[in-house]
Amino acid sequence: MISIPENTQRKEIVRILIVEDEYILAINLQESLESLGYVVLDITDSAEGAIARANKLRPNLILMDIRLRGEMDGIQAAEQIWHHLQIPIIYVTGHSDKNTVERATLTSPFGYIIKPIKEQELYVAIQTALNRYNREQFLSSVLRGMGDGVIVVDTELHIKYINQVAEALTGWRWNEAKDKILTEVIKLIDEQTQFPVENPIIAVLKQETFIYLGSGVLLVAKDGTTIPIADSATPLRNNSGVITGAVLVFRDDTQRRLTEERNLAAERAQQLEIQVAELQRLNQLKEDFLATTSHEMRTPLSNIKMAISVLENILDQQGVLNLKALSPSESVARYLTILRDQCEQELDLVDNLLHMRMIDADVYPLELTSIQLQNWLPHVAEYFQERAQARQQSFKVSVSPNLPPLVSDLASLTEIISELLNNACKYTPPDEEIAVDVQVIYTPKSLRNEGAESGVLDNLQVPYFQITISNSGVIIPKQEQSRIFEPFYRVPQNDRWQQSGTGLGLTLAKKLVKYLQGTIEVTSSQGWTTFTVKLPLVIGD
Repeated sequence: MISIPENTQRKEIVRILIVEDEYILAINLQESLESLGYVVLDITDSAEGAIARANKLRPNLILMDIRLRGEMDGIQAAEQIWHHLQIPIIYVTGHSDKNTVERATLTSPFGYIIKPIKEQELYVAIQTALNRYNREQFLSSVLRGMGDGVIVVDTELHIKYINQVAEALTGWRWNEAKDKILTEVIKLIDEQTQFPVENPIIAVLKQETFIYLGSGVLLVAKDGTTIPIADSATPLRNNSGVITGAVLVFRDDTQRRLTEERNLAAERAQQLEIQVAELQRLNQLKEDFLATTSHEMRTPLSNIKMAISVLENILDQQGVLNLKALSPSESVARYLTILRDQCEQELDLVDNLLHMRMIDADVYPLELTSIQLQNWLPHVAEYFQERAQARQQSFKVSVSPNLPPLVSDLASLTEIISELLNNACKYTPPDEEIAVDVQVIYTPKSLRNEGAESGVLDNLQVPYFQITISNSGVIIPKQEQSRIFEPFYRVPQNDRWQQSGTGLGLTLAKKLVKYLQGTIEVTSSQGWTTFTVKLPLVIGD
């Protein structure tokens, strides 16, 4: 329990100012005070003189007569002195009429002594006043020193006290806020809706209980600025338990919110780091699984493929495969062909899955080399040209002999062109055409000229290799063209497109083109389907 200090001024010598317009009474009063051990600083006979001497001498106590010389009386002087200097005042007067007493009471005096003055009554009044003053000053200093704003109101919501923190937060000084209605000084709004919020003190007086203010409330200061606040309100009761008012304690909630937001951001960042680490772990597991699975799948498939070849050789050596038509050997050769084709298809599927995963993980190996397309492309197309002739398809390759070298990955480029030529041969009907064309094109690229004025752009013509592979006789519907590069996607309702295959060839081709910093597009109209690949002359960093 906190102990409020008693008056120690008696031991420290109490200095008193006497304000009395009757000189003899003033001298007698001085003698009485000095005999009681007090120090009389001065005697003055007017309100103006009392104000001036109080400002200069700063006494511990003032004994104030009500009727004084001049236009002001002692009550007016006491009001000004208390307002500016907070010096306790005891009225010493011969007037005890109702009107005078009521006026004096409004100034909250620390005592009221009726003349003639008895020395013992004077001593009791002074000590009582000093004790009360010390207690009030102690409590006032506690309230002023609090880190929270404090506002005290009566039952009619008139402000009776406001501490310095509350002054700073609301923008209202004590002398401005005194006796104003609470809602004039404390205006609260909802942070989200901006609608007014009922002051918790009003709810306290209605419900007669302690109340906390909800979150998301803003205080509107005198200058119109808003700050988030957190507060509570509680009723004040007298010794009989009757509510005499309420006190509001509130604080600026900005720092707590910022701390909360920082903590939340740090927590989210930590969760994100955990998620990223987990994703990296899962990706590594996927890569390890895919690499292991691909190896485990490739090994038996490769063994099967080798076994098929060995079996063919044995059967051929035994003459089983060379028997006359319509013999059982015809079925053996057909089934061996099916086994070989299915085995190769599965090997292609495994390879395609592995390559796509490596591209997605940005670990696909690139070995850049200088490629002369005019020499390389006809060599690659030679195998497909033979296939086309066997299928009664026309096959034409057009490559300029003066093309600059292409710096790219030869293996990836071979994979791309082979996939497109394979599809062209597979899906082109007999007596239709397949055409391959290569040329250098220039594509404008907008670059900001740092030396020019703001907003001026330079158009730079960037060279690209454009490789087009076209085939006639098959049309890809417009609505299907955007999906042709999706994994395992096949054009529906078209028997010619329902050929065997992994369904990943075009998907892998597109990923490889993008990995080589190029683009691939498909168009299909007027009886022709064309795949256009654009690649930079040199792969950039």
